[in-house]
Amino acid sequence: MSEKVLKTAFWTAGIILILAGAWAWYDRWANSDQHTNYTSLVPWGLWVAVYIYFIGLSAGAFLVSSLVYVFQIKRFESIGRLALFTAVVTLLMALLSISADLGHTFRAWHVLVYPNFTSPMAWMIWLYTAYFILVVLELWFVLRHDLVVGAKAQGARATLYRILVFGSKDESEATDASDRQIVRILATIGVPLAIMFHGGVGSLFGAISSRPGWHGGLFPILFLVSALASGGALLVVASAVFQDGLRKHRETVLALGTLVLGLLLLDVLFQVSEALVGFYGNEPDKIENLKLIYSGPYWGVFWFWQIGVGTLIPLALLALPSRKDARMVAVASALIAVGFLAVRLNIVIPGLASEQVKGISAAFNSDRVTTDYVPSAMEWLFSAGIVGIGLVLFGIGEWFLPKHHDSSSEEVSNVNA
Repeated sequence: MSEKVLKTAFWTAGIILILAGAWAWYDRWANSDQHTNYTSLVPWGLWVAVYIYFIGLSAGAFLVSSLVYVFQIKRFESIGRLALFTAVVTLLMALLSISADLGHTFRAWHVLVYPNFTSPMAWMIWLYTAYFILVVLELWFVLRHDLVVGAKAQGARATLYRILVFGSKDESEATDASDRQIVRILATIGVPLAIMFHGGVGSLFGAISSRPGWHGGLFPILFLVSALASGGALLVVASAVFQDGLRKHRETVLALGTLVLGLLLLDVLFQVSEALVGFYGNEPDKIENLKLIYSGPYWGVFWFWQIGVGTLIPLALLALPSRKDARMVAVASALIAVGFLAVRLNIVIPGLASEQVKGISAAFNSDRVTTDYVPSAMEWLFSAGIVGIGLVLFGIGEWFLPKHHDSSSEEVSNVNA
């Protein structure tokens, strides 16, 4: 499949998903949560799972970029700016998703103005803000030289470039070296920041002792490993589609696929460890939660989506001789990226579906007092619209961002974000 066909497929899928989600977006803001399937016992659902999924993609993509801008690993240089752009886009998608779950979205700024720093959630919001500013600044300094060069041309795009660099015409080697130094400083600061904010999401779940399915010290580490595996997988797909990676950067795609394979295996190890500790610990509430995932109403999400689609098939593609085919590596990575949404769903929903007060759902004759939760069509369509926005943003970024010519490498690489 040619790069042109892949790009067309991306644009088409994005537009279709946005149109499909348009009704759900209107319904959410016009009717609040009226058409969601949340219950009094399961107050978090699909949108929270999608939120932590995209947050993980953002943190993972940024941490992969640190291999280039902090650790100076040349093998991954061609995906550096793409990783930063991916981190920005997926963070925006995460914020859109959690905004749908908030009862009063437009009061979110209160957390910044009136924070309670004994709350992990307050820390998360502040860390998100700092992370977003840092990633945008780092991306600007990475692109600045190429924006200045592109601004010398004619047309609307060149005009926009001139605005973004504030009319600067400085493309000297000294300024370029200064930009690279600033990028390295920002990237170095960003590594612990990304670890803190996504590890903080894991801590938010792990610290809730009233939810045995979540409570544990491994959750922050598990969230970070999942972020690296899913973010790296998304970068493989994006590289194949937008960087002509199947041809020009084949070796980079293959190397990144090997990295993703190792991270996926590490994630599986942590998940198996979490399950074994739960079963051998013989805690009734923890075991009940695990049974909900493995053999309860959500068993299909785990066995077919998470294990089948997201783990076993990609492991086979990345471990067998197909690992030398960039196309198969891209397919495997796409399956991994999709599979990690099932991981997030299996964290959020079964963790809430265990009754904290035994028999409470049977004591009330109400559809809202139940542990049975399946996302409504409106919830799925709203999330589909967010995915569509992400795809279109990738397409716009690939069209808008300037081409980068690296004369220091053996081959000239056109790296489009």
